[in-house]
This record gives sequence, C-alpha cells and structure tokens, in this order.
Amino acid sequence: MKPNDENGKLPTEQRPFRVLIISGSNRRQYNCPGVDSKSRTLMLRMAERLPQDWEIDYEDLGNVFTRARIQSCNACASTSMALCVWPCNCYEPNNKAEPDLMWDLDIYSRLDLADAWAIIGPINWYAPTSNLKLMFDRLVCMNGGNPKEDLIGHKDPEKAMALEHSPEWEELSLNHLEGRTAGFFCYGDGGGDEMDEDERPRLLKHKYYFDPEQEPFEDERCAYAPLVWQSRYSGIEVPDRLWRYAQIGHGKKYSDNQAEDIKSEPNFYQEFDAWIDAFTDFVRQKGKVQPSKYRAYGYKAPGHKLADLQLLWRNTRMQLGVPPKDSSVAQQQQAGLNQDIRLDMKKGEGEILRE
Repeated sequence: MKPNDENGKLPTEQRPFRVLIISGSNRRQYNCPGVDSKSRTLMLRMAERLPQDWEIDYEDLGNVFTRARIQSCNACASTSMALCVWPCNCYEPNNKAEPDLMWDLDIYSRLDLADAWAIIGPINWYAPTSNLKLMFDRLVCMNGGNPKEDLIGHKDPEKAMALEHSPEWEELSLNHLEGRTAGFFCYGDGGGDEMDEDERPRLLKHKYYFDPEQEPFEDERCAYAPLVWQSRYSGIEVPDRLWRYAQIGHGKKYSDNQAEDIKSEPNFYQEFDAWIDAFTDFVRQKGKVQPSKYRAYGYKAPGHKLADLQLLWRNTRMQLGVPPKDSSVAQQQQAGLNQDIRLDMKKGEGEILRE
C-alpha cells in the first residue's frame, strides 16, 4: 500500500509494517544523462513484489536538473559529537542559500518511519554512487548525534565541546535509528567493453603501471562495505544474505546496458528477485521496530535567529584573528597550525598563493 505518514503517530502494534526503498544511481532522464537508471527500474520492481499490505515508500536520489542535491556532510562530529545534531541541522528544508535534497525530500523522517530499508545502486569506480555516499555521510548524526541543539546554541563549537564532556551527554548520545534492518543490492558491469584480454583497460597506454591481479575486491559487493558497516555500527542490522552483488552488461557498450536491456540477461532479474524474497522473509520474521526516544518523524527545529547572530559575531572575530579565548581555534592560531585568518572566507588557497 502507499505510505501514510500519519500512521507514524500510532502505537507500533497498530500501524502497518513499512519499508523504504532507495534508488541510489545519480542518473535521471531529466538531466544530461537523458535516460533513467537501472536502479530506478529495480526500485519500482521491488515495490511491486513486496507484500501489498505493507506500507511501501520509495525514493529516487538521481540528479534532476535545477532540483536541490544532497549537500555534503560538514564533518561537525570531528569537532565534537555534540555538534553533530540529530536530525542534521547543518541544512534546512527549502533553504535558498544552501538547498538540500535530504531535507526537501524529508529523508530523515522517512528513514525513521520505516522498519526496514532497501538500498539499490550501481558500483561507480569501486565504490557506491556519490549520492548514496552523500546520504550516508549525512546520516552520521543517527549514530550518537545530539538531539537537543538548544543546548549548544544551534551550532556553537565551544558549547558542544563542553556538552560532550558533561554527564548529560551520556543520556543524549544514542543510536537514534537502532533496530531497523537494511538490505543492499549493488550491481556492476565489470568494466563493460573497456577491458582487454589481460583485464587491463584497452585505452591505457602505460599498462605496466599496475597489476590487474591487485585490483580491489574479490567479492564486488565489498564496494558497498562503507555503507554496510556504517549501518551496522549505528545499530542497523544488515544480515550477510541481504548484502549482494550481481553483474550485468559485462563486455557490452554502456549504451547497450540500459534498463530495457536487463531482459536480455535473465539471470540478473533472478538474482535480484531472490534478494527481494530474502529481504521480505527476513524483515517479516523480525517484525516492526519501536521508535527511539528522539525521533526525526515530527521533528520541528527550534528557531535560531539569535544563535545565528552570535555565531556570526564569532565568525567575524575569527576573520579578524580574534577567536574565542582558550578555544581550539585560538590554540591552533597561536601554534600556527591553521593559517586561516582572512576577511574573504570564500577565497581559495590557490588564489591566496598567487597574490
């Protein structure tokens, strides 16, 4: 059935079971690729094959012309875990200055509402797609992020560092989506028609630069290992049998390896359908997941105009070389570690080098 977000207000035992399917390819027909991805086709196929008494939510992360993209993680957690807010407050819905697809599509809430996630995408250069990596980078906050941004003045690093060392922090820092299940299905073409008989790229002139026997991953599914292990680290169960890879289009030109060409490789659909069946069986037996204490669903961010003014003043002082006393910035500046005093924050290092 179609998802009804109002069911998120019901007690767990009264609401339907819910799955969120993510198509992780960057490709959409409404941008320069001009053609939709295979992962979109697979997403829709899975939605049709899942039990129809479940709520089936799905989303395509592909890049649409002029639509917002998933903004990158700013790595707040590396300053202090308490600065990394759950759900992410680095960006906001419908923000013109820094539009963000994660918020515009309400991804945090939809991940929270779902009992299980199904992630589908191609392998791009031995790795997940950039959009999937961006999404999971922005989910660092689900693993111990701060659910009370008012305690740190929205985004004050010094307040966050202090909070991280307080007794209160132990009660706030939780795995906010723990208990859910995630399945990963990735696919690739083994280099398409680009490889020679020695499994080296045909266009490569300096073939002695590397030994193809040292190419990473005996098991190609390991290209998605960063996403799988981030999920596991965050309390999301990823059973080994729900993490799979299938090859499609090996030896073919890319233009001959489109969604409509999947039918020419029937084993691929068989492998994908077997993954769907395994996913269905596992999550059905596991059942619904109780929501955590601090939910993304229904979350309303507190106002932060005053905090923004205070942070603007902090920023201005740093530009003038007067950071907060005894702060990490002050210590780095005194030791000559950052060399980052500048009136124009946007100026690149290369530009400064050439002045």
